[in-house]
Amino acid sequence: MRPDGRRPDQLRPLEILPHWQKHAEGSALIKLGDTWVLCAASVEKSVPPFLVGKGQGWLTAEYAMLPRATHTRSKRDPGGRGKEIQRLIGRALRAAIDLKKLGERTIAVDCDVLCADGGTRCASITGAWVAVALAVAKLVKDGVLADASALQPPVAAVSVGIVGGEVVCDLPYVEDSKADVDMNVVMTESGALIEVQGTAEHAAFTRAQMDAMLDLAAIGTRALAAAQRAAVAAGS
Repeated sequence: MRPDGRRPDQLRPLEILPHWQKHAEGSALIKLGDTWVLCAASVEKSVPPFLVGKGQGWLTAEYAMLPRATHTRSKRDPGGRGKEIQRLIGRALRAAIDLKKLGERTIAVDCDVLCADGGTRCASITGAWVAVALAVAKLVKDGVLADASALQPPVAAVSVGIVGGEVVCDLPYVEDSKADVDMNVVMTESGALIEVQGTAEHAAFTRAQMDAMLDLAAIGTRALAAAQRAAVAAGS
């Protein structure tokens, strides 16, 4: 039995609240158990120098954890871990948008962790897709884009791992901190893989165990994608 009584394939209680920030073109607050992340997507009328004149857009991301998002106060500087996470978020979301259809614009995504209880990078990616979708919808509404075809189907991320010999999905801190294997999986709604980050923290794992973790990640991603679509519909 898991500490919170969930099945191995079950997500924590999930809520995605659209338009959480007044001024951002798109925003969402995602609550996944006690991990809460505020995601905002801002549209800028410029692109990095290497894309100037090429007729396509860009998407970049920043990630930070508020000082008291965890049990002890941390510094506002994201540090090496935070910078690695924001690069992951950017890579994941660039798979969720057709940059050529965006035009010479940049979508800047900000993910700020308000409360951390494991899986913050995964929650950030999942919530940020909603923010980006709402930003694209606003561009269409304002007549900047002809349609929403620049937006690709949902991209979400979920943590999986092996805890006490059992393969489980969506690990809170109490499980993550003692997991034999910790893996973060970024997937499309259809189950195509975008990125897999897996580490044997305390014990090596087999190919069969890896396949079992990916199977659970696919189940979790489908549930997350359904919540993403519902949040976008509610915010439209």
